[in-house]
Amino acid sequence: MPLHRAIKELEDMIGDKEKYREELRDFLSKSWRWAKEPKYRLIFKIQASALRAAREFLDSRGFVEVLSPIIGPVSDPGIRGAKQAVIDYYGHEYKVMSSAILYKQYMAASLGNIYMVSPNIRLEPIDSIYTGRHLAEFYQLDIEMFGADLWKAVTLSEELVSYMVKYIMDVHGAELEKLGRELHEYKPPFPRYSYKEAHAMSEEIGCRFKYGVEIPWRCEKELSAMHDTPFIIYEYPRGSRGFYDMEDPHRPNILLDFDMIYPEGFGEAVSGAQREYEPAKLVERIREGGEDPAKYKWFLEMARDLYPLMTAGFGLGIERFTRFICGLRAVWEARPYPKLPGIAPTP
Repeated sequence: MPLHRAIKELEDMIGDKEKYREELRDFLSKSWRWAKEPKYRLIFKIQASALRAAREFLDSRGFVEVLSPIIGPVSDPGIRGAKQAVIDYYGHEYKVMSSAILYKQYMAASLGNIYMVSPNIRLEPIDSIYTGRHLAEFYQLDIEMFGADLWKAVTLSEELVSYMVKYIMDVHGAELEKLGRELHEYKPPFPRYSYKEAHAMSEEIGCRFKYGVEIPWRCEKELSAMHDTPFIIYEYPRGSRGFYDMEDPHRPNILLDFDMIYPEGFGEAVSGAQREYEPAKLVERIREGGEDPAKYKWFLEMARDLYPLMTAGFGLGIERFTRFICGLRAVWEARPYPKLPGIAPTP
């Protein structure tokens, strides 16, 4: 399966990085102008339909939508190279949410199966503007299930994405043709590969990286281009993900987590896991990641109070889904007033 033409167009654009950067600066600084163009008005309407489809699917399964946090004493530390935004909250250092993962666990303990449409701030490295899939400000559909395991989360993610794609095809099929986008209906289960298998596949196509680390974007893109359907990569090695991803109790150094990857070169769609719930293990993993457990006092206290806080869940990036469904060059086309690392001032 070749790269989608929009991915190829992006690669051509970033061939001259300085020119690309200046074009982005101009594009982002005047977003109120292009937001009125027919192309982007259609994209935003399709995005609204995608959220409606997600809510329709999850509500029908008995999930409860809850409000997401915006600030807190801690946020997700496992954001791979991005910095967190910090504010002074009445004399205390609080983080602007980079992920609601710690908070959605206790709402799952309260309500069972929950979801939230959560805003996130991640101050990504400046060179992330060349990936086409990173924003400094983005939204995520966060889902968490009480008493669930890894495979229940995987299955739900496959069914959710399949439903959302079919919904968009049914509602916006003719309009997608105006964007030059042809979609296909996907049927779960999707192809599934262990991290070990994905590493070997990447090596075979000449995209080499050190075993045990997060799969680099360049290799993920090549694996993505090999497929015409979304697929799952599961069981990443310990150390490649956050402390909240559970380590398999029977197989040391193997995490009970997964990513869903879009086809055609679009890359990561979903990331999720079964959660670690043993308080002592959480402290060990927090320290392993170079963090001070004292900063996570409320979370560790919650883990003890609600023991065993056994949940599993995942997050789906709204702008990345929009990019995929509409066949866009990059996520900066997939939201109004986009903000990209290192490019300011913008609306």
